[in-house]
Amino acid sequence: MTNARRKKTDAPAPKQNPGDAVEQWDIDRLLPFPRNSRTHSDAQIAQIAAAIKEWGWTTPVLINPDGMIIAGHGRVLAGRKLGLTTCPVMIARDWTPAQVRAYVIADNKLAMNAGWDLEMLGVELDDLRDAKFQVALLGFEAQELNDLIGTPRMPPPPNTNAQLGGGFKFSVIIEAKDEAHQAELIERFEQEGMQCRPLITQ
Repeated sequence: MTNARRKKTDAPAPKQNPGDAVEQWDIDRLLPFPRNSRTHSDAQIAQIAAAIKEWGWTTPVLINPDGMIIAGHGRVLAGRKLGLTTCPVMIARDWTPAQVRAYVIADNKLAMNAGWDLEMLGVELDDLRDAKFQVALLGFEAQELNDLIGTPRMPPPPNTNAQLGGGFKFSVIIEAKDEAHQAELIERFEQEGMQCRPLITQ
């Protein structure tokens, strides 16, 4: 009986999972990891900020007990850009310094290793556009969206010295005020029997 008690007492405590608890911290308490090798451009920070405005803060920032950021540097920069004063955090309380340094890299690299089912992605983007959702919030470049939703790259201008006739297609480009206006114009023209293809430019 004594040995059984000793074995139970000597068993290691279960490892703490940072995701088991989420806390709200003052955003000014959070400090960047000094050896972070991941960079964030101003354009990407603006994209993250737009996503936070649309969906809220959906992924807590991972920090150590001192408030040093392990994962979520971009989200914190975007939150500050938006003027937010607090943000959700998860605390890695029992990680070794080596585990922290390794995860700073792994959190970014593991996500980059994923791929896309391009056919399914194109279908989803088409449906979201038809639902008048602002697909620019998804983080794709303008030409990426054009390629994925079936609008080809603009061809070079035709040779104006050539004889006009069979084989040529004639188009008119109408500039929309924004994405919602573009969807409205496409719907109107298609009802009139016109063939429309959306084009996104910067």
